[in-house]
This record gives sequence, C-alpha cells and structure tokens, in this order.
Amino acid sequence: MSEPAVSPERRPAWRQVMAGRSRAEGHRAATPLELLFDLCFVVGVAQAAASLHHALSEGHAGAGVLHYLMVFFAIWWAWMNFTWFASAYDTDDVPYRLLVLIQIVGVLILAAGVPRAFEHEDFGLITLGYAVMRLAMVALWLRAARENPAGRSCATRYAIGIAVVQAGWLARLALAELTGLTGTAGLVTFFALAAAELAVPLWAERFQPTTWHPHHIAERYGLFTIIVLGESILQATVAIQTGLARGIAPVPLLWVAVSGTVIVFAMWWLYFERPAHPLLTSNRTAFPWGYGHYLIFASAAAVGAGLAVSIDYHTHTAHVGPYAAAAATAVPVAVFLVSVWWVHIRPHHPGSMRGTLGILAIAAAIIAVPLLPIPLPLIALGLAGVIFHPLLRGKATG
Repeated sequence: MSEPAVSPERRPAWRQVMAGRSRAEGHRAATPLELLFDLCFVVGVAQAAASLHHALSEGHAGAGVLHYLMVFFAIWWAWMNFTWFASAYDTDDVPYRLLVLIQIVGVLILAAGVPRAFEHEDFGLITLGYAVMRLAMVALWLRAARENPAGRSCATRYAIGIAVVQAGWLARLALAELTGLTGTAGLVTFFALAAAELAVPLWAERFQPTTWHPHHIAERYGLFTIIVLGESILQATVAIQTGLARGIAPVPLLWVAVSGTVIVFAMWWLYFERPAHPLLTSNRTAFPWGYGHYLIFASAAAVGAGLAVSIDYHTHTAHVGPYAAAAATAVPVAVFLVSVWWVHIRPHHPGSMRGTLGILAIAAAIIAVPLLPIPLPLIALGLAGVIFHPLLRGKATG
C-alpha cells in the first residue's frame, strides 16, 4: 500500500493555541512554509536588483542606488519581522498559514510595483503591498497577545507600533497622491517612518522579550543569504545569455562568468565561516546582528546587478565607462565584506582593532580595483584571499 501524500505530521491543525515556543527547544529548523515564504520574497529582491541593474547601466547611479535602498528596506523589514515572529510563535495551524499567504501576496504586489518606483518615483503599489504584509503582521501579533498571556504586553506593543507606523506610510502615500510628495520632503518622510519602524521592536521588547530561537534565527538568515546569492548568479547568467544572443565574443563574457562565480562563492564562504547562533544570546546582541543584515542582504543582491552591468559594458549596451561598470560590482562587494565582518565575524573576536583595520583596507582596495585593466578577476582574487585572513581561520592577530 502506498504512503499517504501528506504525512500526519504535515497536516496543520485547524486551530490551536498560539503559545510562545521555548528557546531551549531542540532540533528547531526552518519549516517548508518558511522556505516558500523566503522564495516568494526573493521575487521582490529580484525585481529590485533588476531595476538597479538597468539604472546603473543607463548611468543613473545616484537615483538608482537610492531607490534600490528604499525598496529593499520594505522587503527586508517585512521579511525580518515575520522571521523573528515565527521563531517565537509558529503554530502552523490553518489561520497562521492563511496570514502567511496574505504576506506572500503582499510581497508579490510590492514586487510588481518596483519598476514604477525606479522609473517614475511612483511608490503607490509598493506601499500597498507593504501595507498588506504589515497588516497581516498586526493580526498575528494581536492573536499572540490574546492567546499567550505570558507575552501579552510585548505582543500588544508590537501590534500597536506596527499599526501606527503603517498609518504613517498610508498617510505619506495619500500626501504623495494629493500634493506630489517628492524630492526632499519625500525622502525626509521616508527616513522618518523607516526610523520609526526600526524603533518598534526596541520599544516592544524593552521589558518583555519574545522567545525567539537562536539556532532557528541563524538558519533562517543563512538560508535567505544563500537564496540572495543565488539570485546574483541568476542575474549574471541572464545577462551572459543576452550577450551571446547578440553575437558578442565569448571570451569577455567568460571572464565575467568565472569571476562572478568566484566572487559569489567567496561571499558565501565568508558568511558561513563562523556560526551565528553563539552570538544570539540576548536582544542586546541579536538586534545589532539582525539589523546589520540589511546591508549584507542588500549588497549581496546588488552584486548580481553589478555583474549584469559588466556584461552590458562588454556587449556595448551600457551607457557608462569602464570604471563605472566595474565599480557596480566592486562597491557592493566591499560593502558586503565590511558588513559581514562587522556584524557576523568581528563579534567572535571583540577588541580586534587590527583585524578591523585590515578588512577596511581590503575593502578600500577592492573599490580601487576598477581603475586597473582586469577589475573583476582581481576583485575575485582579493575576496578569495580574505578567506584566509587569520581571524577567519580562528587565530588572533594580536
């Protein structure tokens, strides 16, 4: 007799009490629903990286980078909020799954609005998708407040904080529709609301932290890092296919392909050289680690856009010179290197000023590499060399 298509362990209960999970729970791993959630969020990452690629290739680096960072904030923040919530309150029943589905729909709406944000500074669809995701989180926090008395105060604060800030985002959208809120006023309101978003967890968990699981959080962040790095490879692959279809000589494209693969592989190696869960001992250490991943994720995805710009340069479709084409890869690689060092590796070696200065010097050298004749291979070689930095190998530098 054949096995059932869905094992009893995978069938969600219709409804069960949403009680906080234990931080000491053994064998805590990412669930299939969380993996699907990550893959759907990468659709938004892909749209942001593709739009950044086109902006850089057209010579609009300033506006392109700014819009990329703004769009990526919405994607990253919604992903991160759910990730930490699920680590503490994953009931995996039917209402829980449906609210996760709503968030997935929200990020797909957001992703659909990314090109309009880059081309016309129209953030309407992005704000709508973001609102769908955030209001679903409000519903999850209200349920946690109702069903888990031990964490009621914290969950209620989260629900209130998210709802109030979301009202601010919707008010900003309404002002933009009525008065054309752009330029300095648009940026000021964006950064003010982004700062308010960042403050909500600090306020909510000040006296009553949630019971997130260190191993689970480390795995979730690691899996998302892998997916984002894979997206960089995909961006470069599509660009190479386009170049070959245009009849471009394969040798320059091969240089980009090999160098890009080495760069992404080295980035993966650096990120996973040190385990993260020993750092996640309390909110005091976990918050800087979690927040710092904005730069890690954003720079990792931007590397793919940079590699695509290099392909555009070699296929004579980019409206930028050789330095700008190579810098499109060099700058995000340098940002990734410094942010991974500062957030993910340096805390294992507190007080190691020499190591920090060494990493900063290497990052500066990577940014200067585009001035040389073969920038991408040299970036790949330099980043690969960082893997053998003494502190990464577990040795003190004094």
